[in-house]
Amino acid sequence: MYKPMNSSRHNCDVLVIGGGPAGLAAAACAAEGGARVTIVDDNPGLGGQIWRGEQRKPSAPEAAEWLRRAQTAQVEFIGGAQVYDQPEKGLLLAENFDGVIGLRYRRLILATGARERFLPFPGWTLPNVMGAGGLQALVKSGLPIDGSKVVVAGSGPLLLAVAAYLRKSGAEVLLIAEQAPQRRLLAFGLGLWNSPAKIVQAIKLKRQLAGVPHLTDCWPLAANGEERLQSVTLRRGRKTWDVACDYLACGFHLVPNIELAAFFGCAVHAGAVQVDEFQQTTIPDIYCAGEATGIGGLEVSLMEGRIAGLAAAGRQEKARVLIAERRRLHRFADLLNRTFALREELKSLPQPETIVCRCEDVSFARLKKQTAWRAAKLHTRCGMGPCQGRVCGAAIEFLLGWQAESVRPPVFPVRIGSLIRDTTLVTGQE
Repeated sequence: MYKPMNSSRHNCDVLVIGGGPAGLAAAACAAEGGARVTIVDDNPGLGGQIWRGEQRKPSAPEAAEWLRRAQTAQVEFIGGAQVYDQPEKGLLLAENFDGVIGLRYRRLILATGARERFLPFPGWTLPNVMGAGGLQALVKSGLPIDGSKVVVAGSGPLLLAVAAYLRKSGAEVLLIAEQAPQRRLLAFGLGLWNSPAKIVQAIKLKRQLAGVPHLTDCWPLAANGEERLQSVTLRRGRKTWDVACDYLACGFHLVPNIELAAFFGCAVHAGAVQVDEFQQTTIPDIYCAGEATGIGGLEVSLMEGRIAGLAAAGRQEKARVLIAERRRLHRFADLLNRTFALREELKSLPQPETIVCRCEDVSFARLKKQTAWRAAKLHTRCGMGPCQGRVCGAAIEFLLGWQAESVRPPVFPVRIGSLIRDTTLVTGQE
């Protein structure tokens, strides 16, 4: 469908990192303006997390439309590649299964999306305790879930979407535990009065989840089991009880993926990349769109992607027409994040012996002896494992208020051979 790129060197006018909704919209709009556009993504196919598998078998009309536009505009796609370094301005290095690719560009659009926030609690490292989106992705990839008993817990609208998908796939969804208080959810529902499409979507999800208890002010205290998950302990008010289950799908809203933007020197505020009216970051010729600029949902991501793509292709006047609509969508995003803000009680979830950094087996008690993120890394190796703090980092920021102080190359773990190979791509000598 898209021209595969296997060369160790590649040139384009506009390089888009991320093939989800924002990246697709940005790439299509830039290419339709005459720019040579390439998308690079660590997934083998386009669509990101939300449209995973849509390139192979489209089912969502919006996904099908943007995939068609990207193909018609001759957007090139490099899949299974992860950008990890910038040896010089206008040149990025990405690692794939075959080695290292040098990516030269004139303008860059970051559409790196978001990831689930995990909060540590006793038993969260047991097999079959998974991120809500992670379990959904595994089921989409072929994990059999038919007949399995599932508890969905945490916070955010993703919980409902995941629960509906798992139920449709044959799972028995026992309940949905949402930590946000009921009063906030009621206010959120009233705030949708001017968004008929979202009201329709909410009604559809409610129908798909008919009979599944949706408990507000409720969260997991512990996952129980010996070699694998056997039950979940839940809390609601002063009541605690156990629910026997096969899977716990758990995620506490989303966290923007800002590591690449921070590495490039783009300003970050309140955990999101700062952009101007045309989605340009504080670094000239680097744009950012989608969840990396703040969690806002599909419509915001598509709108920001369109604006970034148009601006990167020099079509500012066409981009300007979309700014008012983006402003309206941002009001919904603000409401979304206020609704699902994490409650203070969740800071008491981890016990002293609870593992917080899974890569390096660092307990909460060891972390609390430190004073900042850097000290924790030096004394405990927290955040220095394969995930490079992407799981524990957001949890520690919520629990202890620490923030990562720097992002250095390689931004993602790479093979030693890639570090040797990348020098030839910079010098041009094989």
